[in-house]
Parts: sequence; C-alpha cells; structure tokens
Amino acid sequence: MPELPVTFRPTTTRVVLLGVGVALLFVLTGIPLMLESFTTGDRITFITTGLLGLGVLMLLSRPKVVADEAGVTVVNLTRTRRLAWAEIVRVNLRNGDAWVHLDLSDGTSLPAMGIQPGISRQRAVADARALRALAEAHGTGRPDAPARPGDGA
Repeated sequence: MPELPVTFRPTTTRVVLLGVGVALLFVLTGIPLMLESFTTGDRITFITTGLLGLGVLMLLSRPKVVADEAGVTVVNLTRTRRLAWAEIVRVNLRNGDAWVHLDLSDGTSLPAMGIQPGISRQRAVADARALRALAEAHGTGRPDAPARPGDGA
C-alpha cells in the first residue's frame, strides 16, 4: 500500500498530449511568422488556432486522482470532486473500461479518469489495486466483497 499522499495520473499520456500541444503551437506560430504572404489577420488566426489546440490538449491531460489522509480528490476533464474515504465503497477497473470507476455509498458511480489503461494497462491495474487497498484500509470498503465478473483490479 502506498504512503499518503499519493497522486495517480497517466504520466505518459500527459507527456504526449502536452508535447503535441507545444509542437502544434510552435508550428502554427512559426509558419505565419516566417511567410511574408500572410496578412495580420491570417497570423492571428493561425496563432489563435495553435493556442486553442494547446488548451484542448492541456484539458485532456488534466485528469488525476489524489489520495490523502482525509480522502480522495478526483480531477476529471472539467470537474473536481472531493470524496471522504467512507464514501468510496469499491474501486473498479474491469476489462474494457477506459478508466477506473468508484462505486460510492450513495449508489452512484464516479469515473476516475486519472487511472486509465490506455498506454500502460499494467500500471493502471497496479494503481487501481493500490487505490482499492487504500479505500479498504481508510474507509468502509469491504475487502471481503466479491469481485465482479471481468474485474481486472
């Protein structure tokens, strides 16, 4: 079980997204500045498009899950939600899931996009297991709860 606080995030995905965003901005800024045939309006349009592209890729690289003594903070694309350990009933990462899902005590499920098997399935499974162990140790998660069919973590 990891020591708290711990942050789970898809690091490789984040590096790729931010690298592509910076390269996109560099290209869409460099081209209109080097070519004299572009008008001021063209240059502004290219640079604005590069900034928007970088902004979207930064948004996509935002997800993370932060666990500390008091609970878990889930940061997804546009929302952040703070959960007490007692609110987390189960941590699920089933085969075919795009990211971890947290079953909550109110009967709902919360996607935790900070743990995703996209590039590294082994790391995602290890992170999901670590988060599950933390939830069981700190909250009301039940270690004796039966695993669901296809549950990879």
